[in-house]
Amino acid sequence: MSETDETDTTDRDATTDRTETAPLSDTVRKRAIATDLEEPVSAARALATKLGLSPYPVRYWVVDYDEMNELIAYGGFQRRYPHWRWGMQYDRQRKQDRYTGARAFEIVNNDNPSHAFLQESNAMADQKAVITHVEAHADFFANNDWFGLFTERRSGDDAVDAAAMLERHARTIENYMADPEIDRTEVERWIDHVLTLEDTIDQHRVYRDRLVRDADDEDVDDDLREKLDELEISAEVTEQVFDDEWLDAREAEAERGPDSAAPESDVLGFVREYGMQYDREEDRAVEMTDWQQDVLELLREEAYYFAPQKMTKVMNEGWAALWESRMMTDEAFAGDDEVLAYADHMAKVLASPGLNPYSLGFELWQYIENVTNRRDVLEQLLRVEGLTWRSLLDDVDFADVLERLEPPEAIASISADSLDALESVPDAWVDREALEAARAGEVDVDRYPWRVLTYEGLARRHYSLVKRANRSVLSRVSRDQLERIDRYLFEDDRYASVEEALDNVTYTAGWDRLYDVRESHNDVTFLDEFLTPEFIRTNDYFTYEYSRATGEFHVASTDPADVKRKLLLQFTNFGKPTITVADGNYANAGELLLEHEYNGIELDFAQAQDVLERLFELWGRPVNLLTIRKEIDDHDVEVAKRRNREPEPEERGIKLRYDGEEASAERVSWDEVEHLAADDVDYDTKPEDWLA
Repeated sequence: MSETDETDTTDRDATTDRTETAPLSDTVRKRAIATDLEEPVSAARALATKLGLSPYPVRYWVVDYDEMNELIAYGGFQRRYPHWRWGMQYDRQRKQDRYTGARAFEIVNNDNPSHAFLQESNAMADQKAVITHVEAHADFFANNDWFGLFTERRSGDDAVDAAAMLERHARTIENYMADPEIDRTEVERWIDHVLTLEDTIDQHRVYRDRLVRDADDEDVDDDLREKLDELEISAEVTEQVFDDEWLDAREAEAERGPDSAAPESDVLGFVREYGMQYDREEDRAVEMTDWQQDVLELLREEAYYFAPQKMTKVMNEGWAALWESRMMTDEAFAGDDEVLAYADHMAKVLASPGLNPYSLGFELWQYIENVTNRRDVLEQLLRVEGLTWRSLLDDVDFADVLERLEPPEAIASISADSLDALESVPDAWVDREALEAARAGEVDVDRYPWRVLTYEGLARRHYSLVKRANRSVLSRVSRDQLERIDRYLFEDDRYASVEEALDNVTYTAGWDRLYDVRESHNDVTFLDEFLTPEFIRTNDYFTYEYSRATGEFHVASTDPADVKRKLLLQFTNFGKPTITVADGNYANAGELLLEHEYNGIELDFAQAQDVLERLFELWGRPVNLLTIRKEIDDHDVEVAKRRNREPEPEERGIKLRYDGEEASAERVSWDEVEHLAADDVDYDTKPEDWLA
């Protein structure tokens, strides 16, 4: 871990000037901490690899309290462009840490190699926890399609250097600010304008653009589907990003201009292409300067870099929590004197209030593993002669099945004294080379028993269905589920007995499925596929709404369809309102017309007007936004209160406008906004959750 030692000189200077005068004793102390972490870092990487993870290389750095807060404010990187937002985020993080007890243990960035920063005040149990957590994050970065398409892994280039990209951007903007011919304040104001739109990008455009760029310009449309095949992108990504509707519209889109009628999801890109700046001295729109166009494009590029992280928050954090737990507890990476501290650490992470991506993701990954293993077992049982989907629940003793699925003692409990017992288990489960090394005393098998097992052996050792928390999963299957499984089975009389059927269970099925899902999904597709009625009911999920009659929040529904719909709302488009460009030459006057794809959640109108004022500076001409607002008469509210029911709001079309001097909001006919109306969403939510 020589990289950690370097933190005391070069790289720490990039974070804060205070480190230039760091006392020698502090340097020595931090090097001692880094040395203590060499062994757990090496062991964690070896264990992660044994478990089937294939992470980017990770460089670990030990930082102090202030440095950690600075890195978090910078989004995990040591250098960003000059702007007040970083100081604001640093101050918020510092106060959150100090006054709420919400402590930051680590931060890791999506880069190859990844860089992970560990806080020096962490206890060893916490350091081990964050190291295992980081290894899983680095695996997700390296193998998830949504990250991979951005970093061009699919084109054969494994190099990812986001830190270098962000540093180039920082240098460029610093040079503009230092240029005597450019007013530094104007650069800061321009950045402010652009940042109000940083989430108004097309999450899928970077992938589509790469595909089109790889094709020959003259044959783009003819070669497009062929190029998709060459990219070897998973079916899930292909269906979501490169759907037939987009492919069919490709030719028209290539010819679009500012007055095109085709909606444009990348508002930042549209403004970069067709926008102008508003010159107050001349009171008119003029062409953007080179530095303005450059800054806009740099910030847009950064928005696209961070997009996959926002698109996979639940998956990524849940994935890291899952494998951290596997390593720290299932394989006792936490020592006997550390396990209680780790349990407290993990409990606090998973019990955080609100919509907790760690907890939701962790539970969903476990659910996927369990139902995959359950299906595999049931498929084998339904092939037993005489068993049918109608009779299986009555004729099979599931307690006996679970007993037979327990791992054999030889791999369930491994020690230096029990190595000979491994000769009785299948060769596929044992790493013979490591076993011989353990016999020679070269491997501390009492501390790291996993070293003598293979991926298949570890999957057998930790088979999910026999864990105490999951033992009811197998018997909880319904006859409807059994019928669906049986419908697609062949050779339904393959086995003469239950025992014979269980001998053919695939113990890696659950883990194999996890790795497949990790590769192809983002949060929206992940929740859409795996947030099943069974999962929702088992975990007691429900929806809540704000009551206008009582002025309080209340449980609205426990119906799985309602829960799923509302959760998906919170992850579509980063959980932000979806805004598209409808017309760049609105009213044939060069005005910009945006549309809010209304999903039952209203915009915060004050916030939306602020955004339009900023956008005006980037367009140079009046800007407009069509949306829908729910209106309720005060009299209806009073009547509803007396009758203990909710008032019925009426949806009306609204056009917000800013012309450079005055902001306005006026009603428009329903015909103008009908195409924006929600199809099947009828929820209310706190407005601050859905800011423009």
